[in-house]
Amino acid sequence: MTSPPTPSPAVRPYRPGDREALGDICVRTAHVGRDSRPHYADPSVFTAAFAAPYAHLEPGLAFVLDDGEGRAVGYVLGTADTSRFVEDYRAKWLPLVAGRYPEPGGEPRTPDEEIVALLHRPERMLVSEVAAYPAHLHIDLLPEWQGRGYGRALMETFLRALHERGVAAVHLSMVSANIPARAFYDRLGFHEIAVPDAGTVTYLGRGTAEAGR
Repeated sequence: MTSPPTPSPAVRPYRPGDREALGDICVRTAHVGRDSRPHYADPSVFTAAFAAPYAHLEPGLAFVLDDGEGRAVGYVLGTADTSRFVEDYRAKWLPLVAGRYPEPGGEPRTPDEEIVALLHRPERMLVSEVAAYPAHLHIDLLPEWQGRGYGRALMETFLRALHERGVAAVHLSMVSANIPARAFYDRLGFHEIAVPDAGTVTYLGRGTAEAGR
């Protein structure tokens, strides 16, 4: 008797049961692409700011890499319309998490407070220089799943979904110091968008029409 074939890793739509894995992936990749836990008292704030709101507000544009056994080991999340997303973030998402992550009084004094301050300022996503790229995204994979073509598969799935919705272009912001991430985006056809006074981040964009490139 032959053994059944071993399930292969594959990109699939996000499911509510992926929520815990989503948070784990985010936390383990949030510090310039590395594990944030040694650097933050409560790194779950990264999930609240940069991952969970997308799964909650725009689940139709949330995809995960399934390891073949039902566990999410990577994700791509985003929105088709950044302006609308910012409105929903403030009106529908912040009330759900503000109690756990209260807004700091005054200037942030710790690394945790810096991320909490970003959580409470969704309007930071509205950057005039990227207005021609109305969609935006976040993509992360656990370290052991990087460099194996799965990031490209996630990105191509997301780009196709945007193109099918009639969205012509997408942008992202990345920590400029994350050199491996920049090389990954360059290979996928993203180009830099000039944004004055962008601080520690770089903005990149590309069209969605040629999702396979």
